[in-house]
Amino acid sequence: MGMMAGADVLDEKTMIAAAEKALADIATIRQEVSKAIFGQEAVVESTLLAVLSGGHALLVGVPGLAKTRLVTTLGTVLGLDANRIQFTPDLMPSDILGTEVMDQDENGRRSFRFVKGPVFAQLLMADEINRASPRTQSALLQSMQEYHITVAGQRYDLPAPFHVLATQNPLEQEGTYPLPEAQLDRFLLQVDVGYPDLAAERRILLETTGISETQPSAVIHAARLQEIQRLIRQMPVPDGVVDAILSLVRSARPGEGNDLTDRHVAWGPGPRAGQSLMLAARARALYHGRLAPSIDDVHALAGPVLQHRMALTFAARAEGISVRDVISGLVKDARK
Repeated sequence: MGMMAGADVLDEKTMIAAAEKALADIATIRQEVSKAIFGQEAVVESTLLAVLSGGHALLVGVPGLAKTRLVTTLGTVLGLDANRIQFTPDLMPSDILGTEVMDQDENGRRSFRFVKGPVFAQLLMADEINRASPRTQSALLQSMQEYHITVAGQRYDLPAPFHVLATQNPLEQEGTYPLPEAQLDRFLLQVDVGYPDLAAERRILLETTGISETQPSAVIHAARLQEIQRLIRQMPVPDGVVDAILSLVRSARPGEGNDLTDRHVAWGPGPRAGQSLMLAARARALYHGRLAPSIDDVHALAGPVLQHRMALTFAARAEGISVRDVISGLVKDARK
């Protein structure tokens, strides 16, 4: 069995006991989330995997599909201190990070005091993130990668754990600014949110239009979430799975000998994609009650991990080919 360098190795008995406890917690979390989010199991799973892996997620879907509700519900159920920012074109970096205000004491001495912005939360909901200007979007970059911010040369650490769950509307491109590649790469997963199925939509109609709605409650707390995140980083990864991750990520880069990629992909995923796949595959294994990830976990996560880290050539876009089509082709090749 291969292990990620630097991880503390747990003995098998301790690992099984910790995994069973984590599994019970995850089952309760899923049950509690389902009180507020009907259907959408794949979306709930992907978003939870991002948080359990210690990363950030980008939820992409048309308005009205309960993206905001999902994030709010997760904040409650996971016992995290949550804040929400509605991104707009006139939003300034200081509206996210905070600002310095001048104080005056009774002797007339003046000094600056930092007033923290909404980024100081364990779960930050960035609603319609592509509506803000690039300058404001970049204010989130440092916090998402380094877990601290710098204002007027002073460093301020963010709370732990710190997760950004951002939503993006793919349809209305007027008044939006595409997220820069560097920021997209900071998201562990991109979660595509589709329409609910018939049974789920019927349940939505019946259960959300009455006088009272079922409200989810906290199942775990921040410290317990961090314990589960540590456990996931300690899970052993078989060498075959590491090879499958490397092979898949490298096959998505032009110039690596894959005909499909060379024809359609302008640029492909960097090493961070492999790191994300490694973590998310471990989280998915635990989510489904297994102690080590399999190659199937890698293939199942290929879309959410890779699609926002690749760009197609103009010719591929003109032919109507999507990034998802290319990734499906790469996974199909890998399964042969």
